[in-house]
Amino acid sequence: MIYRSMVSGNGLFYPIFGFASLVFFIYMSFGDIRFGFEEEQELAFVERNGTQFVLDGKAFYINGWNSYWFMVQSVDDYSRPRVHEMLKAGAKMGLTVCRTWAFNDGDYNALQTSPGVFNEQAFKALDYVIAEARKHGIRLLLSLVNNLPAYGGKTQYVEWAWQEGVGLSSSNDSFFFDPSIRSYFKYYVKTILTRKNTITGIEYRNDPIILGWELINEPRCMTDPSGDTLQDWIEEMSAFVKLIDKNHLVTVGLEGFYGPNDPKRLTVNPELWASRLGSDFIRNSKISNIDFTSVHIYPDHWFHEQEVEDYIKFVSKWMLSHIEDGDMVLKKPVLFSEYGLSSTIKNFSLSDREKMYKTILDITYKSAKRNRSGAGALVWQFLVGGMKEFIDDFGMVPWERSSMYSLFIEQSCRLAKVKGWTQHDTSFKEFC
Repeated sequence: MIYRSMVSGNGLFYPIFGFASLVFFIYMSFGDIRFGFEEEQELAFVERNGTQFVLDGKAFYINGWNSYWFMVQSVDDYSRPRVHEMLKAGAKMGLTVCRTWAFNDGDYNALQTSPGVFNEQAFKALDYVIAEARKHGIRLLLSLVNNLPAYGGKTQYVEWAWQEGVGLSSSNDSFFFDPSIRSYFKYYVKTILTRKNTITGIEYRNDPIILGWELINEPRCMTDPSGDTLQDWIEEMSAFVKLIDKNHLVTVGLEGFYGPNDPKRLTVNPELWASRLGSDFIRNSKISNIDFTSVHIYPDHWFHEQEVEDYIKFVSKWMLSHIEDGDMVLKKPVLFSEYGLSSTIKNFSLSDREKMYKTILDITYKSAKRNRSGAGALVWQFLVGGMKEFIDDFGMVPWERSSMYSLFIEQSCRLAKVKGWTQHDTSFKEFC
């Protein structure tokens, strides 16, 4: 009855129907530009259940990478497509997480130009990174400050306090104990967490595409080898993040060295110096507001003049020790959030690098199969073509070497089969 009345009336229904069909076709082809993010399938937050990451009720194992350069490359129009290209390629490889910087303090195209002063253009670049990751289904682990001077880091914070006449010390380690600098950092953290993305309309603290927050990249406080100063800072800052953001996981950003009072400092640490850096893997990771641990793997930087086989033996011992800690002591997931073999070592070969990376991926896969705490690994670092200025002695364009490319896809396939195939996996399932 209704249909009949619509088609009568001088045939007015047909042009109306034709126009509606055209609109529908455009929408289905290109998406609703204005409402696309609100209309997409709702994402869930990655959570922790004991020693496991969990997503949508299933164990979530990570095969991913580092591209620290996402935000700085998203500021300018000419370089922004690199971020899209890398995220698209990562999704095609079945990768699940990318770790990147959510800071750039006082540097070129800085996000924070001075304490509490932000560059909106740079902030919109970070908005773009998060929105683009959302399009490709790649979770982000966002780091909030650098222990090293690159992109400002704690050095910049100390300089700011010194320039304003409020700094207690010119030592870089005053970042951890100076009340003024702690206030600077807290304001920064609050600004990041409560930022409303200009593209998606979602506050960062409410966006599930963010896996979690890393407090600081590779913290060291060498002026206090007891570890008390850094421990106090981690306790304060992790509690502050959780006060503002109850949705996301938090990690420290540790390299994984055992502290001065841990028996493993003598048997697992690369050398004695590693226990004198003011960091302490077990003590720092036990803090209640730290949800998962982080460990880095750079044997050729920690030892010198050894053979690749020696590096690989160390890697196995290093990883298995930390997985055991996650299972037996910490009861938390262990993420190997950086790993690499430098191209500057003596007699370097790409096949040696592949051999070491395969060892790392095999250990994380076996941990996943056994429901142990090894939650995954993030290689340092991936780039796309035309980025020579960003290539360090670990950087690579993964698809330029087929055997390396296959290695990462194979890991994605293995982990997907362990957890059970999900909708996210269909884009690369053809490779498996």
